[in-house]
Amino acid sequence: MADLAAFAVVAEEQSFTRASKRLGMSQSALSQIVRRLEERLGLRLLARTTRSVAPTQVGEQLLSTLTPMLRDLDASIEALSETKEKPAGTIRITSVEHAARQFLIPALAKILPDNPDIKVEIEVDYGLKDIIASHFDAGVRIGEQVEKDMIAVRISPPVPMAIVASPAYFALNPAPSTPRELSRHVCLNLRMPTSGTFYEWRLSKDGKAVHVRLDGQLAFNALGPIRDAALAGLGIANLPLDQVAELLAAGRLQRAMTDWSEDLPPYYLYYPHRRHGSAAFRLVIDALRWRD
Repeated sequence: MADLAAFAVVAEEQSFTRASKRLGMSQSALSQIVRRLEERLGLRLLARTTRSVAPTQVGEQLLSTLTPMLRDLDASIEALSETKEKPAGTIRITSVEHAARQFLIPALAKILPDNPDIKVEIEVDYGLKDIIASHFDAGVRIGEQVEKDMIAVRISPPVPMAIVASPAYFALNPAPSTPRELSRHVCLNLRMPTSGTFYEWRLSKDGKAVHVRLDGQLAFNALGPIRDAALAGLGIANLPLDQVAELLAAGRLQRAMTDWSEDLPPYYLYYPHRRHGSAAFRLVIDALRWRD
């Protein structure tokens, strides 16, 4: 079983160097373990070159069987932490940048100092991850993006948005007042990695909803650079209000189309049905749960 677990780590990392660091053993010892496993099974599990390591077709089949078994075993072992005085274990979460900064970090700051045996790894990614295949314990996305077969826990209120640009930009380009006028502006876009398209700007007024995708000279894969580009006068942006409130108050950004703004749906933490036995995981869920 230990040899199979070691193979799974090498196959996931696709590197003996990274796998050996993760497992805390030498590369030579790890290589011998995998070689011994291949000899015992009479199968070639990994294709090796001087630059890369990747599972063979047989190795992929074995990995697809091993991964859920090892995750269930890890979950069972973590559940034993309930017998300890304090919860323990590592929890991996995939999240979009805004949710991580605005909701995950503040919530975790309330529990992690008092629970030193809990470790949380947050990977910021705007793509829609298969959290089981990617070995995450949970994901955070807006509610409409959560798969139906997942348990979902609300962790935020609806997210107000704001269309903003710098005073210098609006001095040269009069502020838009309708969605149609946005086409005459340089719009700063967010590229969505899963679909490859630009994120839709959600606008509504008097019950009329309009979702538009706009072209522009600049596109990014995260909100931070979009805000920086707006500050630099490079275009107009549609950003969470909490990310630009201080800049608006300081006059470094100005808001437009306030009567057309629309809130994003709340964020949800989602996870598979079987992943809820760990005391550490339940503590994190409780800390993140939104309470009106």
